[in-house]
Amino acid sequence: MTLLEKIQSPRDLKQLRRDQLPALADEIRQRIVEVVSHNGGHLASSLGVVELTIAIHYVFDTPNDKVVWDVGHQAYAHKLLTGRQDRFESLRKYKGLSGFTKISESEYDAFTTGHSSTSISAGLGITCAKRLKQDRSKVLAVIGDGSMTAGLAYEALNQGGDTHKDTDLIVILNDNDMSISQNVGAVSSLLSRTLSATRLQNWRKEFGEFLRSVPRIGDNIYNWAKRSEESFKAFITPGMLFEAFNFDYFGPINAHKLDHLIDILNNIKELDEPVLLHVTSVKGKGYTQAEKNPVYFHGVGCFNPDTGTCIGPESQIPSYTQVFGDTLTQIARDDERIIAVTAAMPEGTGLTAFAEAHPERFFDVGIAEQHGVTFAAGMTTEGFKPVVAIYSTFLQRAYDQIVHDVCIESLPVVFALDRGGIVGEDGPTHHGLFDLSYLRALPNMVVMAPKDEGELARMLVTAIHHSGPIALRYPRGIGEGVELEPNPAPLPLGKAEVLCEGDDLLIMAIGSMVPVAESAARILADDGIQPTVINARFVKPLDMDLITELAERIPRVVTIEENVLQGGFGSAVLEALTDAGVRVETFRRLGIPDQFVEHGPQKLLRSKYGLDVDGVTTAVREMLAMHR
Repeated sequence: MTLLEKIQSPRDLKQLRRDQLPALADEIRQRIVEVVSHNGGHLASSLGVVELTIAIHYVFDTPNDKVVWDVGHQAYAHKLLTGRQDRFESLRKYKGLSGFTKISESEYDAFTTGHSSTSISAGLGITCAKRLKQDRSKVLAVIGDGSMTAGLAYEALNQGGDTHKDTDLIVILNDNDMSISQNVGAVSSLLSRTLSATRLQNWRKEFGEFLRSVPRIGDNIYNWAKRSEESFKAFITPGMLFEAFNFDYFGPINAHKLDHLIDILNNIKELDEPVLLHVTSVKGKGYTQAEKNPVYFHGVGCFNPDTGTCIGPESQIPSYTQVFGDTLTQIARDDERIIAVTAAMPEGTGLTAFAEAHPERFFDVGIAEQHGVTFAAGMTTEGFKPVVAIYSTFLQRAYDQIVHDVCIESLPVVFALDRGGIVGEDGPTHHGLFDLSYLRALPNMVVMAPKDEGELARMLVTAIHHSGPIALRYPRGIGEGVELEPNPAPLPLGKAEVLCEGDDLLIMAIGSMVPVAESAARILADDGIQPTVINARFVKPLDMDLITELAERIPRVVTIEENVLQGGFGSAVLEALTDAGVRVETFRRLGIPDQFVEHGPQKLLRSKYGLDVDGVTTAVREMLAMHR
């Protein structure tokens, strides 16, 4: 048996000798590469924390001691060491292991994660709760340097360093050279391991008390000594920021040296005040291709583990993301007002070409969606036209800023919501299933969704020409393969499109569900059911003239959306018809029910929730059969 196969829990890990741990790290990396190459997933980030994960479980008493992994996308090694080896091949598969940490999946997953920068807040909450129960077990929050760009992390540090509270939270900052300063050398590493020693910590406290006790000059000597220590640490480490929050700072430590990690963790766990340990790691460590290209292997699909090349046929049809980025880059050449804003996702949102073509008008604000929205709002007051490109699920983090800083004054910010609808294997934290509902409720906001990539380009032009806040949401994946216009024209605001006409049924669809509705209509027509199909284009404002005219003539209505039903497109149509006094014979809404959608392939999930051609045709036949 391999070392990894012998480990069913951290108790088994603790039975290994220290000199066996590097070999275990190699086995864990091989297993992660093997599974992710078949399933896809967050590879580079998980490979970078293998030794850190081993050291944490080797030193601490998990699950009594709690570990909160920020985002959770770097927790693959954690899953392997905590009783999930037998199921690891199901990672990110339907009904299999989540690609993130999940409370309901394991007692070792202290918190359900998926979005960035929550670990310190959650860890602090767990720590305070434990102290109220007189529980002295430890809590660790493991956060990446990219996640430290979000304000939420600093809000938690601000509370965590409150000297009036008994909060001995341990924060481990994993710095893989993305946004925090690089490792400053062996002297700093040695200093951190030395300063963390329990005896030295006790000596510092006792010596400080002695200095303060010196008559008349004690406080002055103590303050001078403290300033000298802080100046020395500030000179060779980047830790003064965290010291200002009243966290004892140690680091940087090389995250791939197991002996050093184990020593410092053993020392730190004896401290009774807030601690921040800064470790430096190599993203993609141990897999050459991932080390060379950590951005690509951050979140990757299936690939050949020997070469690192993608597996599967490459589509000649561009993705919605690519069409958005190319179109924005094109129209920005002729309009110097256009600004592109993203939150640490230039590749994911398709803005790398824009950044290269217009670097002075491209702004990556880091993982700080709230700031990004208000930043864009500020730019509009000086006559610019910012396009804020953020995944649908991540824009939820900036809802107050959309309401308060954009919509109240009707500022012309364009919101480009990538990954609208069912996303796939990343699961409930990443599905973009709420945006139609949470955006259409806002005064002054226009909400639209394209049926294909050609309409996406036209909607982007429409948004640029609009004088107020406007959002366009589009799905993950390739488009419909339509030919793109060289100079896309804007759409008339709030006007829908009739795609086919019939007298038996009125089908109204929005966005990605329009091609599904068209295909379903052709099948129904072969069965003698003649529907009218509308591409609504806009959730707000609705094309009321067209909708009321058709609903009065064809009082059997179906709406289709890749969004939650509560407050979504179907609700908007039903509300509008009610307000207009239009009474329909029957009305059926197709969409996502009142639940979170699990992880799994997009096609499978759409089928499960009746949002494919078979689901639509079945629902239509059932509805018509009930009202004959």
